[in-house]
Amino acid sequence: MSKVLIIGCGGVASVAIHKCCQVPEVFTEICIASRTKSKCDKLAAELAPKTATKITTAQVDADKTEEVIALIKAYQPDLVMNIALPYQDLTIMDACLACGVNYMDTANYEPENTDDPEWRAIYEKRCKEAGFSAYFDYSWQWAYAKKFEEAGLTALLGSGFDPGVTQAYCAYAKKHEFDTIDTIDILDCNGGDHGYAFATNFNPEINLREVSAPGSYWENGHWVEIPAMSIKREYNFDQVGEKDMYLLHHEEIESLAKNIPGVQRIRFFMTFGQSYLTHMKCLENVGMLSTEPVEFEGHQIVPIQFLKALLPDPATLGPRTVGKTNIGCIFTGVKDGKEKTAYIYNVCDHQECYREVGSQAISYTTGVPAMIGAMMMLTGKWTKPGVYTVEEFDPDPYMDALNTCGLPWQVQDDPALVD
Repeated sequence: MSKVLIIGCGGVASVAIHKCCQVPEVFTEICIASRTKSKCDKLAAELAPKTATKITTAQVDADKTEEVIALIKAYQPDLVMNIALPYQDLTIMDACLACGVNYMDTANYEPENTDDPEWRAIYEKRCKEAGFSAYFDYSWQWAYAKKFEEAGLTALLGSGFDPGVTQAYCAYAKKHEFDTIDTIDILDCNGGDHGYAFATNFNPEINLREVSAPGSYWENGHWVEIPAMSIKREYNFDQVGEKDMYLLHHEEIESLAKNIPGVQRIRFFMTFGQSYLTHMKCLENVGMLSTEPVEFEGHQIVPIQFLKALLPDPATLGPRTVGKTNIGCIFTGVKDGKEKTAYIYNVCDHQECYREVGSQAISYTTGVPAMIGAMMMLTGKWTKPGVYTVEEFDPDPYMDALNTCGLPWQVQDDPALVD
């Protein structure tokens, strides 16, 4: 039915590729492309005997638009799935426009070099005008909307879990559970234990940037920014138990504030153990989270990139991670003239994920929605020219696919609320 070019071969991409190969009637052919082709070859060899999907591999440096263009022209895909790094979103979008191919990703753009003067001038202007200082935001990709619309192409942004599934939950709540939504609290709980004193569940550089940045939330039409990790709450998560969670800035808040009419407040909370926070604070205090290069023995070294090289590869955590994740959205609002609260969430077991696809649940909960978003586009359920986030499409087929593809969800009425 379709040919898909998948750029990326890390932990999340591996899950997405496994899941694509489970639906060969949609993903007839795939090409796995990465800077390190040997990783693609190894995964292709593992999957080839188990699937009817035809798998090829390629080498590409996704930092270079001309290389991506050459690969797209050679392979002629119906869709490009960008499951590489968010640093590469714009180069891949440029290549898709040049070649007339639809695009999707799992996380919005952020720069690798936050000290680049041209980028920083635009960033500082946005901080002043928008009111939040996170390095990642949708403005860079939303700026492509007219180009994709005029080209008759669809770009789907952020089809992971958060962002992604959380926005589908919001669209579903808006369509089926509420007439108006007043508040949204997005809760991301990882109750897993990998046994290391310190490790990150996805790209360490991106993860540590995110959690060490100031937090922010949307309230009454504007951003409220707070010092990093300064708002803490406790919550008793189904099948996980009571956990400490902290308010962070997260990208889907930006699009939900735009696309959920009348919403008064949107917050995002993520759980962290004390060991993680202690290690992170220590690393921050000694400068290891810095993105600014330092000279060491005649070499320019970026501290956070060096730290990434020292930490365990997230793709290796699967065999040793036990426990469950619980990720969802708590809503307050009105239905049929009456106040209502609801909680839509998924619980995922790390070891079950590992048995199925060789990955822990953090990669699984991002990789599965990447495949589902691609499937929505390839089957014609989600196609309209322009650049869109998940909540701008009909949530029903996406929510149905979550149930059948490994991320079943449930709706709980009258949940405990977060103060």
